Amino acid sequence: MTSYKPVVAALRVLDVLAALNRPGVAATVAGIHGATGIDKATVVRMLETLIHAGYVLRDPDQAVYRPTGKTLSLATGYDRHKVVGAIVSDDLAGFRQRIGWPSDVALFDHDAMLVVTSSRPPEPLSFIRASGFRAPMLVTSLGLAWLAHCSEAERAAFVARAAADPAPQNDLARDPQALQARLETVRAQGYATMDPSYSRANYEGRFSSIGVPVMAGGRVFGAVNVIHLLSALGPQEARDKLLAPLQEVAARMAARLAERE
Repeated sequence: MTSYKPVVAALRVLDVLAALNRPGVAATVAGIHGATGIDKATVVRMLETLIHAGYVLRDPDQAVYRPTGKTLSLATGYDRHKVVGAIVSDDLAGFRQRIGWPSDVALFDHDAMLVVTSSRPPEPLSFIRASGFRAPMLVTSLGLAWLAHCSEAERAAFVARAAADPAPQNDLARDPQALQARLETVRAQGYATMDPSYSRANYEGRFSSIGVPVMAGGRVFGAVNVIHLLSALGPQEARDKLLAPLQEVAARMAARLAERE
């Protein structure tokens, strides 16, 4: 527990900076307002402050804002993801060769699943998730798989933070009964799936994914997914073909990580 109340203005600046890096959010004043709930006049002031500090620049030809390379300096002290990525990368590469679809391995990081390694090539999919991508918790298979199996204390702390964040991707946190039902379904069936709304907003509804926890001895290290084109594999067919091998590779990864503890 912190000793003092948080500085609200500082939290808002961080929210604006985070919104600049969110997939599917137009980096305009209106887009950031929609993602954060912060009024537009305040968003403009925050952006001007970040520009002054060198963390953001404004496109001279259009009203779009972009993070600068200086933002990378904010994460130079964080390296656990590199260690985990190195440990599981061989298993992930072998899994990609076995099933023919790409995957991500991610760790929980405060309010999102941080992708630490990915087997996504430029083709046949039309997008790539590099290490460092932050997958939203309540609308992705990575986030839901982790959340369904983490400790009650971790889950409660996250849900409280998410419920206070007005971003639409956190709507489920403000509906406790629906959230509980969703997580119970994930635990019962042994896997989570990408929310269709997230697929429509980010991938034109063309993709879905299956995610499972990477866990051993009751400890959840993270989550791993497999993503597929819905035109190639429907939800039922994807489960039948991909779930068992995904669970197998997750178990191998968990065993390797447990050995390094």
